[in-house]
Amino acid sequence: MAISVSHPPIRHIEYPSSDGLPMAESDFQRKPLTYAVEALDLYFQERTDVYVSGNLFIYYEEGNPEAVVAPDVFVVFGATKRDRSTYLLWNEPKAPDFVLEITSRSTRSRDQGSKRGIYAFLGVQEYVQYDPTQEYLTPPLKGFRLVGDNYEAIPLTALPDGTMVLHSTGLGLDLRLENGALRFADPVSGQRLLTYREAELARRAAEARIAELEAQLRALQSSASQSGQL
Repeated sequence: MAISVSHPPIRHIEYPSSDGLPMAESDFQRKPLTYAVEALDLYFQERTDVYVSGNLFIYYEEGNPEAVVAPDVFVVFGATKRDRSTYLLWNEPKAPDFVLEITSRSTRSRDQGSKRGIYAFLGVQEYVQYDPTQEYLTPPLKGFRLVGDNYEAIPLTALPDGTMVLHSTGLGLDLRLENGALRFADPVSGQRLLTYREAELARRAAEARIAELEAQLRALQSSASQSGQL
């Protein structure tokens, strides 16, 4: 006699890409967030193994859609560069290496408490907080590096002009406060990382300058040629 064994139906678990609530962000939060994501994405554009994103749900416990965190900006070294609707940690090689939170008085309890604890638990090596309005964070740029299971402060330095600098060893970049605004920069050349729009404007300006110089050169050559014929 054949024995029939029934199995409970496999429950399909949804991992939403949104919490269904409207995103209400001030310009103070949106602008540095957009800058950071674009500048880092452009900087690592040739690296197919570097994933840059922001405001994306990271689910870190399979089967539990409540185990989720959404960093403002994050970078993962070793993850394929492709578009995602969510970041399911069990389907990815690792958790983020770098996280940046654009913090404010209304989010400080999460940024200083629950999120910081989650990032340490996930093994996020560097965690940076930036307060664009300078409402509560002193100084308005703070960084932490994971040592063991706990975060230790990353020391800030200052340039001769007083610009505050925090160096990220993970990114190999400096985070600078230029007149209160957050900017990423190459620590060797000092060159500031640009957004896509800024890079395009810089390219156009360079092309216009080259065209101007070529026109001046042609004019000089023409003048010299005419002088030689006299």
